[in-house]
Amino acid sequence: MTSKEKEFAQLIKDNQGLIIKVSRLYTNSLEDEEDLFQEIVLQLWRSYDSFKGNSKISTWMYRVALNTAITLFRKKAKSLPTNELDINHADFIEDDDEKQQQVSLLYTVIKTLPNVERAIVMMYLDDLPYKDIAENLGITEVNARVKMNRLKKTLKEKMEKYA
Repeated sequence: MTSKEKEFAQLIKDNQGLIIKVSRLYTNSLEDEEDLFQEIVLQLWRSYDSFKGNSKISTWMYRVALNTAITLFRKKAKSLPTNELDINHADFIEDDDEKQQQVSLLYTVIKTLPNVERAIVMMYLDDLPYKDIAENLGITEVNARVKMNRLKKTLKEKMEKYA
């Protein structure tokens, strides 16, 4: 293994949570989640040489991960008919403590959001500054703040509806 490969492997290991979150929020099965995880890692490897360090490594990784997820999501949407999502959060919750149930319900509700809104919420939950969220999505920082404030209200309403 070359030093570049070792460096990349460590980068993936250190940031695998970010990739898992994106994979989980843009898929509906464990198999699809694993496939998306692998595709994101592949795309990160392909673009690794082009990372110039002009932004944080996590910002770059989010950008690649989200673009990969959204691109694959669009390809699947074109090829497969979609049905309205019928959410019953009990189907997604194991007999865990209340906090885990809330987290599971939150993930379920986030999955009902459109792609860009899903990305905003995910980055917000990871405590990324609005500046980084805006940079990842190609919007202004003010727009990211406004969207997130609206999304907080939407998520609260949906959580109450499905709780």
